[in-house]
Amino acid sequence: MSENEEQASAFQPSPEYLARAKRMDDAMHLRRPDRVPVAPLSLHFHPTKVRGISNKEAMYNQSKWFQALKEETLKYDWDAAPPPGPVMPAKPLEILGIKQVEWPGGGLNQDQPFQWVENEYMKQDEYDEFFQDPNTFAVKKLWPRVSSTLAPLSDMMQMPPPPLFALSNAYTLPPFLGGMIGQSPLRDIMKKALELADEIEKNTETAIAYVMEMMNLGYPIESIAATFPPFDWVSDSLRGLRGSSMDMLKVPEKLISMIDMITPVTIEGAVNWAQQSQNKGVAIFMHRGAAGFMSNKQYEKFYWPSFKALLLGLVDAGLTPIALFEGDYTPRLEFLQELPPGKIVAHFDRVDRKKAKKLIGDVMCFWGNIPSSLMITGTPQQVKDDVKELIETFGDNGGLIIDSINGFPDESKPENIMAVTEAVREFGVY
Repeated sequence: MSENEEQASAFQPSPEYLARAKRMDDAMHLRRPDRVPVAPLSLHFHPTKVRGISNKEAMYNQSKWFQALKEETLKYDWDAAPPPGPVMPAKPLEILGIKQVEWPGGGLNQDQPFQWVENEYMKQDEYDEFFQDPNTFAVKKLWPRVSSTLAPLSDMMQMPPPPLFALSNAYTLPPFLGGMIGQSPLRDIMKKALELADEIEKNTETAIAYVMEMMNLGYPIESIAATFPPFDWVSDSLRGLRGSSMDMLKVPEKLISMIDMITPVTIEGAVNWAQQSQNKGVAIFMHRGAAGFMSNKQYEKFYWPSFKALLLGLVDAGLTPIALFEGDYTPRLEFLQELPPGKIVAHFDRVDRKKAKKLIGDVMCFWGNIPSSLMITGTPQQVKDDVKELIETFGDNGGLIIDSINGFPDESKPENIMAVTEAVREFGVY
């Protein structure tokens, strides 16, 4: 057992921790807490930016980023600390030569935020090849397209290996395995893999240390595990927005088959991660389901069935899904009425608040959604007025957590973040 694991098993919650944890848990499950909680679902670069630390340094030196998260939490006295995952460590991306992301120091200048690079990493005419053997397709085509370090695998996989059972003896296994690993491309990949393993181990220990420190300071963390809706997994990582949009028209059944194949993987992966982290919250980052990406008819056919299966699968495992509904989700509120009350948390970016209260006020906790424009360009009084409106709309019987659209934007004025805490203390006591 590592030192961090020993600390986790020996954790003794303080009265302050228990009070904040209960406040968050009550709100998330539609019970009335002592007051409305305030907590960012996640944070990116605001804590480091205001401390003069570049985005590049935050991604290459995670200790500095976690220290800034801690200071930010203590300064604004939130009811939960930000989770450790939203800002990816840059070194593993660099080691693998990842092409799906550009980051400060990896294609972008030191103060830009990291950016997702969308592409058709799987072509439309490759669906059948994927279905036939997903694992081989991933190693032979997806990994080389996503990672420059793994690009040699594309050529190496042109000749299929012999049946592995035929190599399971003392005469055949040593020369085959040694000869395979000894090839120059694979030898280089193995060296990079060992470097990656060391880096991941270091980053994991740093993240666990942050989590334990915040808990010992009295601040719960509401989610560590994260996942994506199955449609987003296909659209973001494999086909791109253009590709998945064309697939809905040209090869709809193949797209649905792919989504159905990925759905249990998203559930099982999130459940395993949550169990390992001993944290029941699962953040679900959503991109394609909002208004503007597809019609309600398309949403009902391509998006909702697998997303609903994901939510219910996590609930059945005893977990709390925390869905980040990016974009305008007003047209989808009727679908959310089908979900079990008090089991799922909805973090909204943009939505008609009154309509959300009417349609899902008794179904899901509302987490959010002070506009980013207000946090960046507004005055503290304007921010307080918006918090008051949120409390008057959703806070009558619990089921509300105050935040901006997804944590506080990088460019938020510090006085506006402080105004959020002050407004909750003023208007949010039951």
